[in-house]
Amino acid sequence: MAWNISILFSLVFETRNESPSLRRPWRDPAIDFALLVLQSPPPSKRQISFPTPPGELMTRFIVVLGTCSHSGKSTIVAALCRILRDRGLKVAPFKSQNMSLNSWVTSEGKEMGIAQAVQAWAAGVEPSELMNPILLKPKGDRTSQVIVFGVPVADRSAEEYYREIDGLKGVVDQAIDELSRDYDYIVVEGAGGAAEINLFDRDIANIYVARKLGAPIILVGDIERGGVFASLYGTAALLPPEIRPLVKGLVINKFRGDPAILEPGLGMLEELTGVPVLGVMPYLDLDLPSEDSVSLGDKRGGGGGEKVEIAVVRLPRISNFTDFEPLEREARVRYIAPGEPLGSPDAVIIPGTKNTVADLEEMRAKGTDREILALREAGVPILGICGGYQILGKRIVDLGIENATVEMPGLGLLDLVTRFDRYEKRTVQVEKPVTGGGPILGRIVGERVGGYEIHMGVTASRDPPAFGDDGAVADDGLVMGTYLHGIFNNQNFRDAFLDYLYSRKNLARGSALRGDGYDELASAAEKFLDLERIWGMIGLEPEAE
Repeated sequence: MAWNISILFSLVFETRNESPSLRRPWRDPAIDFALLVLQSPPPSKRQISFPTPPGELMTRFIVVLGTCSHSGKSTIVAALCRILRDRGLKVAPFKSQNMSLNSWVTSEGKEMGIAQAVQAWAAGVEPSELMNPILLKPKGDRTSQVIVFGVPVADRSAEEYYREIDGLKGVVDQAIDELSRDYDYIVVEGAGGAAEINLFDRDIANIYVARKLGAPIILVGDIERGGVFASLYGTAALLPPEIRPLVKGLVINKFRGDPAILEPGLGMLEELTGVPVLGVMPYLDLDLPSEDSVSLGDKRGGGGGEKVEIAVVRLPRISNFTDFEPLEREARVRYIAPGEPLGSPDAVIIPGTKNTVADLEEMRAKGTDREILALREAGVPILGICGGYQILGKRIVDLGIENATVEMPGLGLLDLVTRFDRYEKRTVQVEKPVTGGGPILGRIVGERVGGYEIHMGVTASRDPPAFGDDGAVADDGLVMGTYLHGIFNNQNFRDAFLDYLYSRKNLARGSALRGDGYDELASAAEKFLDLERIWGMIGLEPEAE
């Protein structure tokens, strides 16, 4: 295929005039190419093709948009994916652009939003970066890391990102085109609120995809935060004229109480919008990973009864806090911002962060570092994951990758140094042996654990490794660090960690058995949504009784 001459000309020009916002101390032509046309991996690995016109796609699409962020779009998409999978159909999720610090690494080492990975598991398929071709990871200072087809290509301010939005439309087109070759049904999720009228010309997650596909739209509103009737009516009314007729159904989500109370309002909403209400979904407490940091506000610190207490430092740029959700079944997990008292927890966890240096500075400014050091002296176990692992070390050296060039001390609880000297990210799924000792890891030494790594920076440790060639553990085994996200998904490590905490308090662990979150979600959707009408939108016959 011949290259577009304007693209090639621009490529040469760009390599001579690199944007000052991109802090990279070395040259990489492949990434330079991705920065310009925002098509990554480079052409040698992913052939650029002209997208198939929407009318020629054989795949059936249905689009789920929301009135706001956290309205429950992700769970509705996951529910539809699971139900279609249960019918024996080839289905995949899709979200063109996601902004989240909770991410997943595919089997091929590509990074994507965790929500689309969850939806892929609901669909019974392997997560792929095609399902979330653009991921934005906020770093603070109105800047985000832009990840295209699973590869980080640049740090961009919102203004810079929107200037390059037309190039990203080609990324969205190609992802849809490639997914359409493998799946018969694709359930598309929008992002945030669908009626951001100031962004219509740049909204590639809602308006652009809706225009491209011309597929039926389900609009979801969150009743928990109030104003659901106004938000559904207002969103439908504000959509562009060519998009408004595509809205074929409304869903009210996260309702607590008697649905009969809503009946008069549902009828009036249908009359005002001309769009049927497909159902009222109740508030569901599902055993599924959270999508982003908005979900942290929903956490209540665990249930009643005698439980151990685990303090997770809620760093300003906390990432992948889904690591700790498996603990919430059996412990009182509190997410505590720097400056808030840690109290007297049975363990402290420093989580991952999108900006290790900035969040360490925040901890130090608010006195959280001193509290952690005091708890360490009291014999409280301290665990750091990813950025938290880096913070536990003696020193962090940043050569302008995360921030301005800086060298600063860490907490000094582990004998290690981390350097940020290349704009490169390690993204890989791993399985490693447990090699660390002490009262926690010593219980499972020699066993294996799995997880995934998503980090920039390289760490050199003089302490014994915790897991094969990963991490570090202090001599007494009560301070541990690791790059492994998902470590608590390993039953053996979770048992070793919690058994130690419970034994110290002479408490018995209760049962952590819960149902399958995907099946529970699908069952709720089958009960509370008008699936027959939804299947009619995509030309699918109702399932025989």
